Order: sequence, then structure tokens, then C-alpha cells
Amino acid sequence: MVLEVGGLIICSFLMWNLGLEHAPVLSGCLIGFMLANSELLGIVGNPAGIAISFCVAGCWFLVRKKHEWTGVICLAAGLMVKPHDVGLVWLYFMLAGRSYRKRALQTAAVSVVIGLPATLWVTHVAPRWFSELHSTLQSISAHGALNDPGPASSGAHSLGMMVNLQTIISYIRDDPSFYNSVTYLICGALLLVWMRTTIRSCPSPARTWLALAAISAFTMLPVYHRQIDTKLLLLTVPACALLFAEGGRTGRLAALLTGAAFVLTGDIPWAIALSILNHVYLPNAPFVAKTLIAMQILPIPLILLAVCVFYLWVYVQRASETEFNESEELQSPESER
Repeated sequence: MVLEVGGLIICSFLMWNLGLEHAPVLSGCLIGFMLANSELLGIVGNPAGIAISFCVAGCWFLVRKKHEWTGVICLAAGLMVKPHDVGLVWLYFMLAGRSYRKRALQTAAVSVVIGLPATLWVTHVAPRWFSELHSTLQSISAHGALNDPGPASSGAHSLGMMVNLQTIISYIRDDPSFYNSVTYLICGALLLVWMRTTIRSCPSPARTWLALAAISAFTMLPVYHRQIDTKLLLLTVPACALLFAEGGRTGRLAALLTGAAFVLTGDIPWAIALSILNHVYLPNAPFVAKTLIAMQILPIPLILLAVCVFYLWVYVQRASETEFNESEELQSPESER
């Protein structure tokens, strides 16, 4: 609990430190609201808070190029605790140029050096741990079980709900072969665009935070994630502050979408909304029941998808502008001389 709460406060300060340069009030409001809505994370003791705190701190050190080995160790710790929260953030550093790739490889090396002996020790103590874990995951992911993303799930749509994209697609057709295929198709297309842009563009602090903002929202969509994992949206604050300081329609849209994401993923708004829905008398009709389920299922995955698409669009646009400017400079008479 100390690591959960203390780590979240420290990494929140680091993100506000970045937003301070462009939009301190907006950054403070977003982060303050997020901290006020993190009670569930402390109560359940899920390691997501530890992993996210290490991940966000690691990004700060690596992008600011201060105490980079501290950033490597932080990112490696987050990667070992929850790889499906931190893995795509690590992938950015792996793809984004030589200096970042060096740190990503060091992160992977630290993870292997620490993680492999631990895995071997656990395997020695409990040889069947992997098959037992697999069977446990299968049982709790069965139709109607705790981790089933479908509408019939016993635990996917209450406070601390599941937020991956399968929850929306399953509302259309509650069939794993259907909602998994559609989810992977949508997410695969978005990930390919993000990876191509990252590989082709020259990294800069501004473009890095845009890329991390897009991937922090995207991380929740392809595979199992719950509401507590959305604290990774802290990585959207620097990009939001940067765009808001520039002004214009893009800046206003960044503030609107990011603010909506922080509100819709918050504990308190959902505690109030679910309490109201449970105490309001509604006629017992199939349409009403479907509407109530939709009100619980749709908001968080949709806003995560919207935030991902928005920051990805800005990221691609800024990377394209840079490529165009660099090609113009190479073709200019002065560069020839």
C-alpha cells in the first residue's frame, strides 16, 4: 500500500513537473482529479499502481535524459510487475532511435537478470505453477465468470470494471471468436500506424510525449485490463499540456478528450453513477436492461479509443510535418552549397 500510494504521488508530481512548462493549471487539475479518484487502487492492493508508477517515473527520467540508469531500473521494475501495462511503453523506446533503443535493451537485460532467477526459483518450488495459472485464468474467463468481457459477466461491469475493447464488441455479439477477432483487427491497424510513425520519425521530447499519450490509452484496449489500470493515462498529461498551450482547435480538443478520459475512468463518478442506476426503478423490459448494460459498458472503452485515435492522429501529423521540412532543407540551394 505504501508503494501504491507513495509511488502514484511521486509519479504524479513528475508529470505535473512536465506540464508546468506549458499548462500548469490544466495539468494540476487533471492530476489532482486522478489522485482524488485512486482510492480503489489502494483498497484492492492491485500491483497495477506499482507498475504504473515505475513506468511513468522511468519515462520521465529517460525523456528528460536525467539519471537515465534510474529510468532503466524503474522501467524494468514496471515491466516485470505488469508487462501488459508497461510492455508497449517499452516498445516505444525500442523503436524510437538509437539512444532510446540502447536504454530499452538495457531495460530488457535488467528484467531478464532479475526475472529469470525468480522464475526458476518459483518453478523449483512449484513445478506446476504455469499450468495451474493457465487453468485459473481459463476458469475465471469462462462465459459469465469474473473476467468474461461479455454482458453476462459476473464481475466485469461493476466498480473496477473491465475496460478493454472486447467489452464493447461483445455487446454486439457475445462470442469470443467474434469480439476477439474484431478487437485485434482494430487494435492491430492502430498499432501498425503507431509503430510505422515511431520508426520513421526522429524522436524529440514533444513527439515522444505524443507517442506515449497515444500508446498509454491504446494499452488498455487489446487485452484484459480493468479500471485501475487506466492510471497509466498520466502519460497523456504532458502531451495535453503541450497542445493546450499552443491553442487552437487541437489544443481545446486535447483538453476536452483528456479531461473526459480522466472523469470517465475515475472511481467517484462511477461509484455515484452505479449507485443511482441500482436505486432507480425502471420497467422490466429487454430494451431497458440492454440500455442499462450499455451505460456501464460503453463509456470507458470508447473514451480510451477516442483518446488513442486523437493523439495518434496528432503524432502522425507532427511526424509528417517534420519529414516534409527535413526533405525541403535537403533540397534547398543553401544545403547544396
